[in-house]
Amino acid sequence: KVSFMTSHMKSLKYLDMSSNLLRHEGADVQCQWAESLTELDLSSNQLTDAVFKCLPVNIQTLDLQNNQINSVPRGMAELKALKELNLASNRLADLPGCGGFTSLEFLNVEMNSILTPSADFFQSCPRVRELQAGKNPFKCSCELRDFIRGERQSGGRLFGWPAAYMCEYPEDLRGTQLRDFHLSELACNTVLLLVTALLLTLVLVAVVAFLCIYLDVLWYVRMTWQWTQTKRRAWHNHPAEQETVLQFHAFISYSERDALWVKDELIPNLEKGEGCVQLCQHERNFIPGKSIVENIINCIEKSYKSIFVLSPNFVQSEWCHYELYFAHHKLFSENSNSLILILLEPIPPYIIPARYHKLKALMAKRTYLEWPKERSKRALFWANLRAAININL
Repeated sequence: KVSFMTSHMKSLKYLDMSSNLLRHEGADVQCQWAESLTELDLSSNQLTDAVFKCLPVNIQTLDLQNNQINSVPRGMAELKALKELNLASNRLADLPGCGGFTSLEFLNVEMNSILTPSADFFQSCPRVRELQAGKNPFKCSCELRDFIRGERQSGGRLFGWPAAYMCEYPEDLRGTQLRDFHLSELACNTVLLLVTALLLTLVLVAVVAFLCIYLDVLWYVRMTWQWTQTKRRAWHNHPAEQETVLQFHAFISYSERDALWVKDELIPNLEKGEGCVQLCQHERNFIPGKSIVENIINCIEKSYKSIFVLSPNFVQSEWCHYELYFAHHKLFSENSNSLILILLEPIPPYIIPARYHKLKALMAKRTYLEWPKERSKRALFWANLRAAININL
């Protein structure tokens, strides 16, 4: 009705219809404004999005402040002459595009419901010289970073920056100026985050794999599992026999390449003569039918001491490593002094594999007996060895 009232006013340029109860329901009836009208004030009415279908085509300044506009609809009639548009105090959720306002220079969208304004506004509206978008409840998140970056590239076209632009959400950032809001690229770029997480995971897997190989972790896990299984089977077979009965003075661990010295020197000198010593040797004391690991564990637990004949051959033997591991396990589980180290030949540190770090630690912290090359010193060697394993079984 207002548009029809102005249709015959040939010289009308400015019309103020603010603070009324005007509304437009978007009926199919065509509005007929005066073609001379260039400024129109429709602020503080009850207008909705449909108002954009009923506007003067030659309008240059349009004030729609304080209405009920949610968005600027697409496909509306183009207002090619519009230079100033005031949409403050409405219900806009985003910045309107400039598809129908090709000449727009000034836009006011203050005090709306804009949480994350479109970052490409200045690219889509190249003629806009000033944008008033402050006093909105901005949500400071990754989506807002591009808008802040666009402000820096806009060359000061954002009116009221930075005082009027503050975070409303989340609560811990409320009151923070957008200028002071920062998030890293990693926190916002999902692809970069996934790639970084994948690379870190690969590096972690590589490091763990290297350590597992270098320290032979899988070997220790397997040995611990076998030790646990053996103990479990023994408990199920003989649940009443909780205490292991000592049957031997010492269990001997040696490399097959050093077997000649063990059989010709060690066993004869300890098992014969005064104070007979009962030794556990795998060739004669392992029980047929049981696994080698189970035999090793049983022999170590039934022996008061464990004697290790150390040489370069010893560190190259896989089974010697098993025996050292289980004996070392007993040493810590029972808090006993059950290891006797005999250094048959000097062992250069560089030939000891990395997984023999227990052997390195034992040789560094524990006293070991050296096999003397001079015959005159061997009597004292045997006396010291007998004293170390002296016990009444």
